[in-house]
Amino acid sequence: MRQLLTILFFLLALVGRAQQQISYIEETKNWYYVYDEKGKMIGGLSRSSVGEIKGWGSDFFVAKRYSFYYICDAKGRTLKTMNVSDVGEIVAVTSSTITSRRGDWILTWSKEGKKISARTAKSS
Repeated sequence: MRQLLTILFFLLALVGRAQQQISYIEETKNWYYVYDEKGKMIGGLSRSSVGEIKGWGSDFFVAKRYSFYYICDAKGRTLKTMNVSDVGEIVAVTSSTITSRRGDWILTWSKEGKKISARTAKSS
């Protein structure tokens, strides 16, 4: 029983490390540097490979490269690829959702890239 608890705690510690939290993404001319909530650098990503970062949540970021949006984890691994023509323009990224505008529609997406809702945009 004691060994089972030790293994369980060890596995929980590994899972906690795998889910790194993004606190800030620093942008330079050629690189993006991703930092965690303790100010420690998680990693560096070249702008040419990532594209333009549109926003980030606590454990993911959204980048646009050519005609695609990429939802990536804190290390820069692509979790989902979405076509710009389907999504429209990204207007906001929160800790768990992505909001975009496509024509007269406001679309809300989960951080996994699934459409949650759509509504018409208010006219100004």
